[in-house]
Amino acid sequence: MVLKTLDEHIEITPGVMGGKPRIAGHRISVQNVVTWHEEMGYTVEQIAEDYRLSLSDVHAALAYYYDHKEEVDRSMAEGEKFVEEMMKETPSKLKKKLDGN
Repeated sequence: MVLKTLDEHIEITPGVMGGKPRIAGHRISVQNVVTWHEEMGYTVEQIAEDYRLSLSDVHAALAYYYDHKEEVDRSMAEGEKFVEEMMKETPSKLKKKLDGN
């Protein structure tokens, strides 16, 4: 039987998902798990079931977050700021159409 340590659940690979920490073998970032759990209120069990992860994968992502909270929060804020800037620069074609422009 092979035992996995906490470090083996989370990987950071340059060039994959912008080098953000993610669950090993998946394209699910620690930020995704944090958003689902902390902001959307999903339980660990729901996340594991919905995304076919082990409970230990989800717990490892949350543990990584709490160990690197400042760094992950900063990255999430930068992502939100980027989206806001892009929305200002590129207005929605649908919104324009609905507004009659």
